[in-house]
Amino acid sequence: MFSHGPAPGYRMLLCAILALTLLYADHRFDWMDSVRGRAATMTTPIQWMVSLPSRGLSRLSRIVSSQSELIEENRRLHQQLLTLSQRVQRMASLSAENARLRQLLHATPRQDIPWMTTELMTLDNDPFLHQMVVDRGRVNGAYIGQPVVDASGLVGQVTSVSRYTSRVLLITDASHAVPVQINRNGLRFIAQGAGQSNSLSVMNVPNNTDIHEDDLLVTSGMAGRFPEGYPVARVSRVRRNPGGPFAHVEAEPIARLDRSRQFLMLFARSSEHHQDEQLEPAAVSIALQVVQQGRDTTGGSNGSSP
Repeated sequence: MFSHGPAPGYRMLLCAILALTLLYADHRFDWMDSVRGRAATMTTPIQWMVSLPSRGLSRLSRIVSSQSELIEENRRLHQQLLTLSQRVQRMASLSAENARLRQLLHATPRQDIPWMTTELMTLDNDPFLHQMVVDRGRVNGAYIGQPVVDASGLVGQVTSVSRYTSRVLLITDASHAVPVQINRNGLRFIAQGAGQSNSLSVMNVPNNTDIHEDDLLVTSGMAGRFPEGYPVARVSRVRRNPGGPFAHVEAEPIARLDRSRQFLMLFARSSEHHQDEQLEPAAVSIALQVVQQGRDTTGGSNGSSP
């Protein structure tokens, strides 16, 4: 008389069967990608609503910041600006020297990489998954495999794209690996996520390798997905293993994965890789505008130099 439906055990069994069916379909059928994309598009307003409190609190904290804190932050940013300006002045001469050397070696000149800005919407609550959702999607030209960086270094890569949002896999996730090289000597390795927000594992490092603590690891560009030269991590621990062939090497990510809210999505792929994807006309026009802006900026800076 008081029964209003199936028992909880049957409900649990039904949900488990449904979940297994969806997992099987997602693994075997390609059309599930479009279903997942449409589902992500439908949940975009919910994600926006969920991210509103954190955005509001962030803006409120900036409003109520004390004058002394603002003065201190302004002083620190001014000092950082002076430091970066000095580095830029040296980089101009170094870039010119590098261009001359590459010309002597008949090497292909490096091109500036176009980018677009994006902002954090939500973080994955699962402690075993290091992922986030950003507010740029297919209509903005985002694509799967697109590198994402912040003001300090490499953050991760895009793993799925919906119409208005993208899901980014962070470099600290246990399933993520990136080809790196030691900035000091050019030795190349693989840096894999350790499942912790402040640690990476450098894989298969022989005991006699010239690697030391505080060495900077940058992207090597070997896999063709991440452009060369972006900071990834700094070696934090090197433990030689006398009884084995490899040393245990840990590194700390350069990017501020637990603090950054603004990011850059790099258009690092060449145009021929896009021919097998059906992008929307709006996405194509936006991507072309970004590329053209990057070329105009490069052309303007080159034309203004003596």
